[in-house]
Amino acid sequence: MDIKSLFNINPDVVYLNHGSFGACPKAVLNELVRLQKLLEWQPIEFLASDLEHRLAESRRYLGNYVGCDGDDLVLFPNPTTAINAVVKSLKLSPGDEILSTNHEYGAMNRTWKYFCGKNQTKFTAVDIPVPVSTEEDFIERIWSKVTDRTKILFISHITSQTALIFPMKKLCRRAKEKKIITIIDGAHAPGQIPLNIMVIDPDIYSGACHKWMCAPKGVSFLYVRKQLQDLIDPLVVSWGWESDMPGKSRYLDYHQWQGTRDMSVFLTIPFTIEYLKSLNWGSLTSISREQLLQFQERLCSKLDIKPMTTTPSKWQGQMVSFILADNTDPEIVKNFLFSKYRIEVPVFDWNGNIIIRISMQPYNTIEELYLFEQALSEFLN
Repeated sequence: MDIKSLFNINPDVVYLNHGSFGACPKAVLNELVRLQKLLEWQPIEFLASDLEHRLAESRRYLGNYVGCDGDDLVLFPNPTTAINAVVKSLKLSPGDEILSTNHEYGAMNRTWKYFCGKNQTKFTAVDIPVPVSTEEDFIERIWSKVTDRTKILFISHITSQTALIFPMKKLCRRAKEKKIITIIDGAHAPGQIPLNIMVIDPDIYSGACHKWMCAPKGVSFLYVRKQLQDLIDPLVVSWGWESDMPGKSRYLDYHQWQGTRDMSVFLTIPFTIEYLKSLNWGSLTSISREQLLQFQERLCSKLDIKPMTTTPSKWQGQMVSFILADNTDPEIVKNFLFSKYRIEVPVFDWNGNIIIRISMQPYNTIEELYLFEQALSEFLN
């Protein structure tokens, strides 16, 4: 099967950048258009009569997929918006601390910087050097910075730039012992690795469906533990505030409806999950991951680049990053790869290092990886 033909990706581009914005299959986009046509055919029936039931069905499917009660999920357009709803609801005192790492997503760093500036709280990014080795070393590095003022642990499940899978379950268990609230940025996790939120047991978890789950752009979720749901204020105050027709929970009332918008994109979740099942997507992605990890080993042995971990089977999924020894401007590297070889990959500066990140989905091929190796070798030499 030609997997790439199931997507709208330009066939003339070697697209090794699924991690940035995802890619949506043609069949899922067709389902989105079908739902949008239903909305336009009878807007009142769709939005006023059917929508609540349809959203509940999407949450149920998604809950089964990510391992939690669907009614503990609220659908958001992206994890940044979802986590902003959480951050702006926090009641912290001046001097309280949010503990994180130096591997976090830039938009989230800005969110916390804004919040801390308004509330005289402290955001501490623990230095996690690479290559990472053991989970125990990672956890101890974080725990060595915990103080009596540490109230929040904010951390990525899979980091955006360094593409590392952090040990969430162990961190959450330890934070619970200290009564530290855990907020997990899981943007890259759903669809890339098996995810069971209840097993990880965070207080708050946000993930994207439009990345590795291949849903249309603008589908993400926020999970909040039931005991904390009433603490999360609506980011936009609308009809759910003091609702005339209260639903299952105030949590859903507050966040589910934020004014008129096209909600069709959220309703594609059941179709997306079933469609991936029909392709045996789990097996295909396992093959992609194994191919990528083998290629990483080959690349690091041949070229002057450094991996992010000494044990890739524990720390990496379908996305890996490398450190270039050459400190060339990232834009020069990126432009060379695209202009000469039509290879689309992100290249960026992370803590003074030049990073290249490769994503590997079933629509990618070994031949594309070898072409990347040829192109990078030419650039470095």
